[in-house]
Amino acid sequence: MSEVFEVGFIVSLIGATLRVATPLVYATIGELFTERSGVLNLGIEGIMFLGGFTGFAVAFGASEAGIEEYLWVGLLAAMAAGVTMGLLMAFLSVTLGVNQHVSGLGITLLSIGLSLFGNRMVFGQRQVLPTVEPFSQLSPARAIESIEPIFQQYALTYIAFLVLIPLSWWILFRTTFGLQLRAVGENPEAADAAGVSVFRTRYIALSAGGALMAAGGAFLSLAQLGAFSPGIIAGRGWVSIALVIFARWHPVRAMWGALLFGGVFALQLRLQTIGFDLPFELFLALPYLVTIAALAIAGRNANYPGAYLKPYKRE
Repeated sequence: MSEVFEVGFIVSLIGATLRVATPLVYATIGELFTERSGVLNLGIEGIMFLGGFTGFAVAFGASEAGIEEYLWVGLLAAMAAGVTMGLLMAFLSVTLGVNQHVSGLGITLLSIGLSLFGNRMVFGQRQVLPTVEPFSQLSPARAIESIEPIFQQYALTYIAFLVLIPLSWWILFRTTFGLQLRAVGENPEAADAAGVSVFRTRYIALSAGGALMAAGGAFLSLAQLGAFSPGIIAGRGWVSIALVIFARWHPVRAMWGALLFGGVFALQLRLQTIGFDLPFELFLALPYLVTIAALAIAGRNANYPGAYLKPYKRE
């Protein structure tokens, strides 16, 4: 028990929290932009899954072909797959006006099905799981050994926390597009009357959101694991939807929500390693239980976007 309070334990826990939270930051910000436009994308779990497979498969092929930057090629391919699914979701929910719950779940099933089929076609029934050399970790604080584990992170982690979060806040609250996006999500009729294209704005939000969701899935296969497996996402897409509501559609709060889940996830892994005598199923469920509790507390009386789940038909 005393190990929990040691400086080394706490420092390593903070470092692991940042790594675990990274895919959630990408996916949650992607879903946040989507929902700010008034569209709920329940395809997030499948898009992350597709991003994880596509990123790994393309990176594996590029590595075999001798391409030096094969990991970044895989990441770009994953984001392109996410954009494709985002556009499909936009066509179904925005252009055709299909129920967003139905279309989103359809996207999830389609994405997972395509990924599993592609995985079998590309890699077959191999006895050994194919792998690639994953992204290496950076360590700007190498000179300070006591805190080095905190800063020993992937480039994608630095991009998520130092670039994506501030950039998302700036786009949403300091740019014309952000104002248009929020207007479309709150009152598409008024936005349309003011000359804002509701369809175009939602298409952009869904395609950009899909790219970020897929990047979150690709992080797991290209950075944390260096491989792809059917259980790679493990419900992180559904967690991201909960985190958007927990954050009340604000990028900075979304970051804190991702860190909350990441911290509990990293903590339960370390508690198991130091010998806490509890069923491991309870440890595995703990991050999700904490997320549900946080959502129940913070999600009460949340002000949803005014046009949330409402298809817009121009008269």
